[in-house]
Amino acid sequence: MSLARRQGQETGGHRHRGYLLPLSDEVAPLVGRAAGTPVTVRIPRVDALSLATRTWQDETAVLRAVKDVLPGVPDCLVAGDGFALHSHVDGPSLSALCGGEGKPVDARYVEALTGVLADLTQVRRGALPALPSHWPGNHSDSQGFLRTMAVAAHQQIVHPNWPAFGGLFAALGIRYDAMLRLAERVPAMSRRPFGLLHGDLHRENVIVVQDDDVTRVVLIDWQLASYGDPLYDLANHVVRTRYPLHQRQEVVDAWAAAVQRVRPPAGNNLHRDLRHHLAFEEARSVFSEVMRAARQLQGSTDQETLDEATGQVRRALEAAAPPLGLGSVPDEQEIERILFRWRAARAGGRALHAEVSDWVPDQRFPEHTAFPRRAVDAALRAEGAAPAGRVFKGTGHLNTVVRVPGVDFPVVVRRKVANVRRRERGFLSEHAVLRAIEESGAAVRAPRFLALGTSYREEPFAVHTYVGPPDMDQPPSHPVRGLLPHEADGLVDQLLALTEVGYERLDPAAGVGCFYTWLSEQLVQLVAELPRGSQQVARLLGLPDALRLKEILARHQVTRRRPGLLHGDLNPWNLVRRSDRKAPLTIIDWEMAVVGDPLYDLVRHMHLTPTRPEIRERMFGRWERLLPAEHTADWRRDWGVYRWIEIVRSAYVDLDRLVTGASLDAPNVRRAVDSYAMTLAAATASLGLPVRSTPDLARAFA
Repeated sequence: MSLARRQGQETGGHRHRGYLLPLSDEVAPLVGRAAGTPVTVRIPRVDALSLATRTWQDETAVLRAVKDVLPGVPDCLVAGDGFALHSHVDGPSLSALCGGEGKPVDARYVEALTGVLADLTQVRRGALPALPSHWPGNHSDSQGFLRTMAVAAHQQIVHPNWPAFGGLFAALGIRYDAMLRLAERVPAMSRRPFGLLHGDLHRENVIVVQDDDVTRVVLIDWQLASYGDPLYDLANHVVRTRYPLHQRQEVVDAWAAAVQRVRPPAGNNLHRDLRHHLAFEEARSVFSEVMRAARQLQGSTDQETLDEATGQVRRALEAAAPPLGLGSVPDEQEIERILFRWRAARAGGRALHAEVSDWVPDQRFPEHTAFPRRAVDAALRAEGAAPAGRVFKGTGHLNTVVRVPGVDFPVVVRRKVANVRRRERGFLSEHAVLRAIEESGAAVRAPRFLALGTSYREEPFAVHTYVGPPDMDQPPSHPVRGLLPHEADGLVDQLLALTEVGYERLDPAAGVGCFYTWLSEQLVQLVAELPRGSQQVARLLGLPDALRLKEILARHQVTRRRPGLLHGDLNPWNLVRRSDRKAPLTIIDWEMAVVGDPLYDLVRHMHLTPTRPEIRERMFGRWERLLPAEHTADWRRDWGVYRWIEIVRSAYVDLDRLVTGASLDAPNVRRAVDSYAMTLAAATASLGLPVRSTPDLARAFA
């Protein structure tokens, strides 16, 4: 180890430090090399993140196996506890010769490199270390190999880093089980004979050696070597080298030509299956790129570092979104704010800490007596440090649960997701509604609204009481399969309590005109404002345009009943289960609140939530008994009209989600669009229109 302490040129990647040194007189005889020979001393980084997957722990055995086919690779001269001594490969890296990401690579180097990758298919399996027990038994099972690598990415990259970075990933919309879900979706692929894979083919690990007039390349750093589908190495190289888009096909064609000369079956159905490996690489890379960006931010306070990290994360998210099914990707401003909060939460007492507390309160709402300004300061500081289990990203909000010193209840910091636009508009201020409920004293179980303001970059936020389970690391439970009998009773009781909330201050014009007419006008306007692509698909599927829909909706009318405050969106994910049987549900997310016919809230809930016939009858019966007659008159005649208009609404809203891909990762949205064929059939039938066949549906979306 005295050799490693001598002055030398430092090299290496994120997993180890490398020192280029001449062999001393004392060490040279021990490794069989002449004194003064340049060697590389590699020492693992003690603070290295787990950013890659390893198949074997013994790199030396891999290098010995490769030596027979690629004589130029480094020799491991000696390895000990915490260090390794490798022979030095003299020459510039691909990065030094051609530049970094996005720069084109000289065609000579591409040809030499793809030739080396083709030669790797000649390494004998028997010369390599034993494979892990979970490896595909059939050594041509390309699908099984890619699934194995996706699971390994979860086990070796995602899982060990989740305690430190899970909150950040959750805020960006990346799920803990993202790679496991990807593994489940790996499609069938052609069989290709397995071969040795390098596994880490970025520009720094490709050394260019010039022998007289012959250009050749040598691959170094074999720690991530593996054994599997040869397409994996090609995809790994294309993604990690970051070729400009116009050069990608050149690299693929060169690889195909090289493999055809050496081992033709290794290129079976290359152009069909390569995309699956490329998708995997982009998906896996988002984890390493986000963690590198976050690590880079630690200890920094300047805007330039934050800007660089924001761009890095944005590019990684955009590339990983399709394979991981992320739906909409946060825009650059939202990513910057998320990274800023993550950095500021780890800034101790420095200036960034103060900047988080430099928020501006909304003057329309006075300070809540149970949550003064200093408590808001503490909540905002804690927000960026929240673990993944306390970060919930829904269709419209990023919710972070935190504890505030001196406050005996947990709170949730709510921020709107920047680039999500709801087709269904809200009409009342959620904050005003929650404050009105609290001040009314009505038995409506809803969060208390505690604070409203803007923080870094004038981003709006709100603070509510948290109504989830006492163990904040456990996710809230929702009645996604329908209400239990006592829950159905509890929800009807809350609908009764809502009629006792004074709504005049919220909507002075409430009660003027017919609620059904207003509801119909809102649906017609929603259809008229759909994007052009969604409107075109709607026409192909036989759904009427806005003008025709207005005519159809006008055929129906309902009895005018005394209005009340409605939640407006009682889907299962807006109902939080409680352990109290007398008060089994808390209602959250009041953005769609409106003043209108109480019957509508009950019917819309039944449309959005799986409701068994006996539960439906139970709820209607209790609702009719408890609510005054002025709220329930003629409900048996009218409830079917509201159910009908909700089916029609879903036909348009879910179609738009399928066309635009908006919020498809949210569970309530996913369930709705998965049953779209049935929704469309029910809507067209109820509108008196001809029902299109399923092939028409598939062709329209294609």
